[in-house]
Amino acid sequence: MLAFDARHGSTKAALFDNSGQMLGFSHTSTPVCDVTPAESLMLHIEDLTTQFARDFPKVTPTAAGLIAPGIVDDHAGIAILSASLRWANVPYKRLTEDRLRLPSTFSNTARAIGEAEFRLGAARPYKNVVVVRFGTRITASLFIDGKAHDGGGFAGGIGHSIVDAQGEKCLCGSHGCLDTVASGGAIVRRYANLTGDAVTGAEDVLERARNGDTAAEGVWNDALEALALAISQVAAVIAPEAIVIAGGVARAGDELFVPLRRRLDDLLSFHRRPTVLPAILGPDSTLLGAALRARSVV
Repeated sequence: MLAFDARHGSTKAALFDNSGQMLGFSHTSTPVCDVTPAESLMLHIEDLTTQFARDFPKVTPTAAGLIAPGIVDDHAGIAILSASLRWANVPYKRLTEDRLRLPSTFSNTARAIGEAEFRLGAARPYKNVVVVRFGTRITASLFIDGKAHDGGGFAGGIGHSIVDAQGEKCLCGSHGCLDTVASGGAIVRRYANLTGDAVTGAEDVLERARNGDTAAEGVWNDALEALALAISQVAAVIAPEAIVIAGGVARAGDELFVPLRRRLDDLLSFHRRPTVLPAILGPDSTLLGAALRARSVV
């Protein structure tokens, strides 16, 4: 299987054998072209595929999986909108099949991570589970009664659930989205706005909170409160058995999970209380999820 994870700035690609072992990997710059971004990406994917063929001449791929951030209709294989990559209504599934002459799938980053964790990782024991990815933005993948639910590409936008209707304006145009308080980008921005100090990531803010920085403590606690509120809303609507948290912020370990579980428990009453646990597959789960989706069409 061929797997491609295209993002603003970089593209990861991998070649997997039928057992799921990664044979080859590459990490390259995503081409930038304002005029024909879709064609530029297709040319890049074709070049990466050609390089894998040279490196592994005895391996013949049987399918390809492409993923990218944004709103993606998995069934239609269309990038409805990706602001960071300047895509709108691009039929990437068909374009990939035409270019590579292989059965192909197209999905978004969060659902690829969810697929990997649901099939092989921390979400595997559950039929009703939400896999939340923390990065610069917060996104999610939903599984209901053992089946992925994408809502035509619009499901899983937990980062745009409202946690404070009078809060900061979000890039999406709404006010008080979870992304504006609890995403990695928001944690960095809010701390810098309070202190004037530049930090490189949410982990730096957490480290300062550990050392008694009251501004960092406040930003971190606000993020936990907002995240617990958003998860409680999910619990009230779809009653997941578990919430699996992936991404950089999840590496905070007990400093994230212990207070988050406590806050969530305080918010819920008669609801099913989901188990909140970390993802286990690591940064290559995007490629693994893309490969799993590709294998499903063979």
